[in-house]
Amino acid sequence: MMKTLNNILKSIEVLQVSGKPDIDITGISFNSRTVIPGSVFVAVKGTYADGHDYIPQAITNGAGVIVGERMPAERPENITFISVSDSAKALGIMASNYYNNPSSKLKLIGITGTNGKTTTVTLLHRLFTALGFKAGCLSTIRNYVGQRTVGATHTTPDPVQLNSLLKEMVDDGCQYAFMEVSSHALAQQRVAGLEFAGGIFSNITHDHLDYHKTFDEYIRAKKLFFDNLPGGSFAIINNDDRNGKIMVQNTRARVKYFGVKSMAEYKARIIESHVDGMLLNIDQTEVWTRFIGAFNASNLLAVYATARQLGQSKENILKILSTLESVEGRFQYFKSDDGITSIIDYAHTPDALENVLTTIHQIRSAECRLITVVGAGGNRDKTKRPKMARVAAEMSDKVILTSDNPRDEDPDTIIADMKQGLDDILSQKTIAITDRKEAIRAACLMAKTGDIILIAGKGHENYQEIKGVKYPFSDVDFVTEELRINKKTLE
Repeated sequence: MMKTLNNILKSIEVLQVSGKPDIDITGISFNSRTVIPGSVFVAVKGTYADGHDYIPQAITNGAGVIVGERMPAERPENITFISVSDSAKALGIMASNYYNNPSSKLKLIGITGTNGKTTTVTLLHRLFTALGFKAGCLSTIRNYVGQRTVGATHTTPDPVQLNSLLKEMVDDGCQYAFMEVSSHALAQQRVAGLEFAGGIFSNITHDHLDYHKTFDEYIRAKKLFFDNLPGGSFAIINNDDRNGKIMVQNTRARVKYFGVKSMAEYKARIIESHVDGMLLNIDQTEVWTRFIGAFNASNLLAVYATARQLGQSKENILKILSTLESVEGRFQYFKSDDGITSIIDYAHTPDALENVLTTIHQIRSAECRLITVVGAGGNRDKTKRPKMARVAAEMSDKVILTSDNPRDEDPDTIIADMKQGLDDILSQKTIAITDRKEAIRAACLMAKTGDIILIAGKGHENYQEIKGVKYPFSDVDFVTEELRINKKTLE
């Protein structure tokens, strides 16, 4: 795709230009290793590296244009240098311009929050597909262009990949796109240049303090999304979260609230809850759903409210919601022939883990034992580790602390951090098995007829990351295999 430099610089605050601005370019990159001859290299300061240090490498690889916040002392005459005040923001806008502003040709809906993002965007994609529309989806699990699956590596892709995917959606005839918007993406300006038709706030709880440092900064990052929504768009806000109103203090969007516990324009109430689903009252109408728990009632209500704001009828929405099934790795449950239930959930924050455990308590019988297998990720927020262990131990009959994705950390050190949240009584029902396979196997061997095994933290992931290497591993595959071997069969 060939574009002129002037075209992709539209709406960018350019401080200085050295060289020819009216030239053709072959692409945009912020990684010097992916630069091709005639492309633009945007130098962005990241968490671990500064793109400005790689300008010489980008020039060696053929970059014809360099964009950055500071320019090198040596500037080859055949290279155009452009100085900007914010490289990260410039990258987002330039990527959008390069791909002909695809978000403006879609009704793009973003959701931000700590928990529920993946479930909500996935269900919106399924709902609108069932309603007869072509739609795209950008999520932690996978991306969809219509019905075509595209692999996902980040909750929110980088600006170049993001706009490329949105253009694919436009070219495929998609009318809607639903995407997760992470706090990292907001802080790093990855969604700069995108035009959103609406935004959703799910909730905000303890997470990512390794990056944001303080909870106030985490809130501020989430709030940026709603601050930047344009007039004419809508904001769907969870009124059950006390920070919901903070999100929209400075928004230009039309604000609508939803709530399971509080009063709101869109209201849901759980009437009955069972292991295979729950009966809800949504907008004064009863509907049976194949989901369990108050957190899923909130997710479904967010989906309903968004669809209503997008002009869909109440009857059609509720009819389809009653047919939808749980999202991969989100309270995904299996039952063996001899009555052992295993539940796989992505819960990797104290609040998410508590929500899942609370839901299990609501549906289990008095004689049913709950065995929880849980770990915490390496190179991430350490302050949540003891809290997760404490929640698990307080709400389970037996807890096995194990590895999640240890990444570059020693898994035994991570487990030791988790144990800091346990007192003597909670420690007595907790054991540590570092190897995740062995931990799951131990839980399966402990379980008896009627018991529930919760395996938390990794959900849909099909790998375990150790020392920079991703080894194939799936909680779902392994626990179902173990239950077949030790407990007859799941089929």
